[in-house]
Amino acid sequence: MRRIFGLVLAVFLGQYSVAQEAEKKESNGELHGNFDIQAQYYNIDSAIGAPPVDERVRMNAFGNLIYTKGKFTAGLRFESYQNAILGFNDLYRGNGIPYRFFSYKMDDLEITVGNFYEQFGNGQILRAYEERGLGVDNVFDGVRVKFTPYKGIQFKGLIAKQRWYFDQSPGIVRGFDADFQVNEFIEPLSTAKTKISLGGSAVSKYQTDENTRFTLPENVLALSGRGKLSYEGFSLAGEYTHKFNDPTLDNGFIYKDGQTLFLSGSYSTKGLGINVSAKHTDNMFFRSDRDNNSVFNDVMINYLPALTRQHTYNLAATLYPYATQPRGEVAFQADLIYKIKKKTALGGKYGTTIAVNYSVVHNIDTTWLNDDLGARQGYETNFFGFGDRKYFSDFNIEISRKFNKKFKAKLTYINFIYDMEIVQGLGGKPVVYADIVVADLLYKFNRKTALRVELQSLTTQQDQGNWATIVAEFTRSPHWVIGLINQYNYGNSDKDLRLQYPFATVTYVKNANRLTLAYGRQRAGIFCVGGVCRVVPASNGMSVGITSSF
Repeated sequence: MRRIFGLVLAVFLGQYSVAQEAEKKESNGELHGNFDIQAQYYNIDSAIGAPPVDERVRMNAFGNLIYTKGKFTAGLRFESYQNAILGFNDLYRGNGIPYRFFSYKMDDLEITVGNFYEQFGNGQILRAYEERGLGVDNVFDGVRVKFTPYKGIQFKGLIAKQRWYFDQSPGIVRGFDADFQVNEFIEPLSTAKTKISLGGSAVSKYQTDENTRFTLPENVLALSGRGKLSYEGFSLAGEYTHKFNDPTLDNGFIYKDGQTLFLSGSYSTKGLGINVSAKHTDNMFFRSDRDNNSVFNDVMINYLPALTRQHTYNLAATLYPYATQPRGEVAFQADLIYKIKKKTALGGKYGTTIAVNYSVVHNIDTTWLNDDLGARQGYETNFFGFGDRKYFSDFNIEISRKFNKKFKAKLTYINFIYDMEIVQGLGGKPVVYADIVVADLLYKFNRKTALRVELQSLTTQQDQGNWATIVAEFTRSPHWVIGLINQYNYGNSDKDLRLQYPFATVTYVKNANRLTLAYGRQRAGIFCVGGVCRVVPASNGMSVGITSSF
């Protein structure tokens, strides 16, 4: 592997050096890339429950190289985990090149061999993607073809296996997708105000049946259809996916089909935006390995985003974030954004923006069946029927206003209802009822210097009780950012756990290079992106982050 990496790197760098020679009429291609190193030193801190770390220093690092010349593109990524920082699966260990590809585009045809990321529709039938902060990387390794015979029409097909850390999942994934932008390929509709798009996908997986208890389907098929209609400020969109029986470790090896339906409608005009969406999900675990039920979302073929607001403020984002429940959920969400006109009594000189969001997630209305010795369907479902258990609800309102050229503020109120037993899989834990208030203040001293302060409060009588957080971030453009954060669990019922978690960061940025030093305590919590989460254990120590691109 090292010899192969060295050979490919030498070829790429050779091409790059040639391209830098004195001006030539014919291009020798371009080499681009980026590097990222995240290292952490761990102190012993039993008070916050930080797990012991034998090696004391851990590191995640990677480097991408992409070479392009005309219609040809090639790339690779080297990764190093020595060992992976806490919170990542220990299967991320050692060095390797898990990502390499060659791609060639000619007229209306594009062919990729090797590794590639892909998404069909909104991803609920197929999405291969990378979210490095969560340790998610289900990249495909195989062959993909894209064909665009006419403007507005595209077909995609692939056959591949998925990455499983430094190995591959045993299942083979086959997929086909067709996308039609109707207004583009039907000339009379090109200038119409009504815009229409349609699409459909078929995805199947193959895995040998080696189960000694059940007779399992070796080929599992999923079908999906989607559409979007928009007219001026109005928009309607929807996608339905049906997955045929797929008994796995995730669902207890039942033979019930799975399905998910997503619907969304929106309206926008000057100063007003409204969006309403709904989702029904039932038995939609879809992995390329039926025997893998890892909490790390390993080898997931599809992606089911949470139909809830993705909060960015610390207390709301890390204490009680919602994670999608592929086993089954019914979710609704509504957003309203209204801007009060500027130069009015309520709007002020620059106007005031009010954003209101509400989301709620329940279990699906089901009737359980006693058929373990028969059809093994498990249960029957009332489509879009609300069950009697609320998994999560979130009501939040945000008011933001610019008072003058130097000062603006944002005030946010959030109310959570959060079922820890279901969402986090913590048996015996209570349902949390929490209120969060955040004041976000920004003052600009001049064009280069600014200070942002966040004051956050979370109150609840469940779980760990009340929290308070203060964040201060000083920016001196274009190079320096200094941040301080302190979290205080002042309302914990156990007085010995009423702890503070101070944390400081210093970041230096120059051109495409970024260096960050951080030191302090980090409490145990959950880190989520788009409804996909990982648990982050408590830690105390220093971290170094270096990123660069060229």
